[in-house]
Amino acid sequence: QVQLVESGGGLVQPGGSLRLSCAASGIIFSSYVMRWYRQAPGKQRELVAAISSGGNTNYAGSVRGRFTISRDNAKNTVYLQMNSLKPEDTAVYFCYAWRLGAGDYWGQGTQVAVSS
Repeated sequence: QVQLVESGGGLVQPGGSLRLSCAASGIIFSSYVMRWYRQAPGKQRELVAAISSGGNTNYAGSVRGRFTISRDNAKNTVYLQMNSLKPEDTAVYFCYAWRLGAGDYWGQGTQVAVSS
């Protein structure tokens, strides 16, 4: 059974930092592309960052330079380091795993709220 379990969300003041984690089980983690998405109230889910099995990264323009995605294949975990947080970063953040020919999987999400 595949599970993606996010953690690390919470309430932070503008300018603060959070690190999200997503622990995967039931998949050959190192072979999967891993992504972080977010969904704010009343908005569509959007891609925030992605990291390939080889470690190549991509970011949405709105977070580039502030967020960093990384992975630890030994721990089957992907991270999202979020710095200089803004109120517009408030959303539920979802972990996503995909591999060609193997399907895709979603985590349950973790809430991030940026407010003073």
